[in-house]
Amino acid sequence: MSSMIPHPDIAEFKVNCAIITVSDSRTPETDKSGQLIHQFLQKAGYPILDYQIVKDEPTEITELLKKYSQIPELDACILNGGTGIAPRDTTYDALEQLLEKTLPGFGEIFRTLSYAEIGSRAMASRAIAGVFQGKLIFSVPGSSNAVKLAMEQLIIPELAHLVKVLRSE
Repeated sequence: MSSMIPHPDIAEFKVNCAIITVSDSRTPETDKSGQLIHQFLQKAGYPILDYQIVKDEPTEITELLKKYSQIPELDACILNGGTGIAPRDTTYDALEQLLEKTLPGFGEIFRTLSYAEIGSRAMASRAIAGVFQGKLIFSVPGSSNAVKLAMEQLIIPELAHLVKVLRSE
């Protein structure tokens, strides 16, 4: 697999991020996936403006994203958890209603990469990305392996470029 970047970005480009873990049971101490996102962003030099754990309730997810949309310096939100098909998995449903633009390629590529690792169970992932009120939104499964895959191969390589495109409007 090629790691070529078609449009190289300036390494010093600042992208301010927020991390949201969607879970009914995790705490800051047990949130390994949230911690992993934090580590990837920190290593890439992206400031983290906020970190929250919210219940897997569409209204809580929506209200937090609406609150974040009012923070001018915030560029991107990365959510983990609630992307499956279990009755309590509602992150996708909340985002589907909220996103003004979607990036279908994110979910498609994520599931393709996941398929190479976990086989046909990758079809159960409802990973999604898009734009809400000028903020880039990524939503990935809550497993640490899924977070690592998404951060390493998709989010970190494209985050600065996508935010630059959004800021150019």
